[in-house]
Amino acid sequence: MIIIYIISGIILLLISLQLSVQIKARLKKGKVVTGLSGNIGEIVRRGERVMMYFYSPTCAACRYQTPIIDDIQRTKKNIFKIDISKDYKTAMAVGVMGTPSTVIIKGGVINKIFVGAKQKKTLLESMN
Repeated sequence: MIIIYIISGIILLLISLQLSVQIKARLKKGKVVTGLSGNIGEIVRRGERVMMYFYSPTCAACRYQTPIIDDIQRTKKNIFKIDISKDYKTAMAVGVMGTPSTVIIKGGVINKIFVGAKQKKTLLESMN
């Protein structure tokens, strides 16, 4: 019986951690993006619409999401894939706390943040 309580506690802890990440991501909506360098930073400063997809090579959900992002990249411009193990600074500038995360920036402001894998249709609707 004690094992059931321990397992239930662990499950509740994991659920609350995931909800915490979701809530923190929603609070970033409307934040002006600063601190981005290179090509991405220039495009954001010009006020263009940008999709930034943050992933990690060891993330199982990222292996599902990455082909969807690759497909979107073929038809849309200003779609960037960022490996957080190689470019953690960019993830921090935007406020990404987990992978996969997709951030939509419009006019230099965070418009949407998706945490976890999302369907292509959902991502495309956010870019339009």
